[in-house]
Amino acid sequence: MIHFWNTSNIQITGNTAVTLGKFDGLHKGHQKLLNDIKKKKECGYQTVVFTFARPPMTLLTGKPQRTLLINEERREFLEAMQIDYLIEYPFNETVSHMSPEYFVEEILVNQLHMKYLAAGKDFGFGYKRSGNTDLLKALAPKYGYEITVMEKETDGKREISSTYIKEELVMGHMKKVEQLLGRPFSIQGKIVHGKALGRRIGIPTINIIPPDEKLLPPRGVYCAKVEIEHRFYNGIANIGVKPTVTDQKNMTVEVHLFDIKEELYGEDAIVFLYEFVRPEQKFESVEALKAQMERDIAAGKRYADKEI
Repeated sequence: MIHFWNTSNIQITGNTAVTLGKFDGLHKGHQKLLNDIKKKKECGYQTVVFTFARPPMTLLTGKPQRTLLINEERREFLEAMQIDYLIEYPFNETVSHMSPEYFVEEILVNQLHMKYLAAGKDFGFGYKRSGNTDLLKALAPKYGYEITVMEKETDGKREISSTYIKEELVMGHMKKVEQLLGRPFSIQGKIVHGKALGRRIGIPTINIIPPDEKLLPPRGVYCAKVEIEHRFYNGIANIGVKPTVTDQKNMTVEVHLFDIKEELYGEDAIVFLYEFVRPEQKFESVEALKAQMERDIAAGKRYADKEI
């Protein structure tokens, strides 16, 4: 996959099938759009996902924007889906004031060579989001592209959206999050050295520092599966700050992998969270913590044997 990030210097040759949006989460609704443009590969079209480069901080608070997928995760998911181009276009003063038709002509047609467009029914674009799918349909004959406007995927009576998924995630409803995403919620990162307490008490763990912009579920213990170098391991994960053994405030993802004793420092890992077990808590002693961890491991093994 070819990736353009925060640059307007783009020129694609050959016909393309394009979809546009924020694509935070790449949930079932997004996958519907992606699968639609992939069908156009049979016509010789290259597939393009177009979104805007996200600023690392919000302008109002100066704090990281919390997202379901960080940029690197989104890029890897799209590459796995065999998308040809990911474009994260700069959202600057010039772009924000573009008229909807100029956006279509200058960027989608002239730069991307778009011949097919898949869009959700509520898609808005151009200055103050004044463009909509009705305009895209009206402009199609003039600029020589086809367009398909797709209905939203729904969960009961509610449309599936990143907002809906975030609401469920912050409540720890991991089964619902998995249902809406179409896959388990995941956190990825490099395995780093911790304080080695787990190893000293006979329960070794791997540690990942999640990016600041990654939205996380509530602090606590989760049934988990971890992918490392295309191998999968069942385990039990703790999302939190380890209050029994440290006063740190930084969030970590700590996972005990069942039945593995390999050294994994420096490896890239993806942690999939399946079910909330209990909230994180501070214990009166390391011995009490170990006893609870052993109960958590037993619960995690029962869940893995039954569900994953």
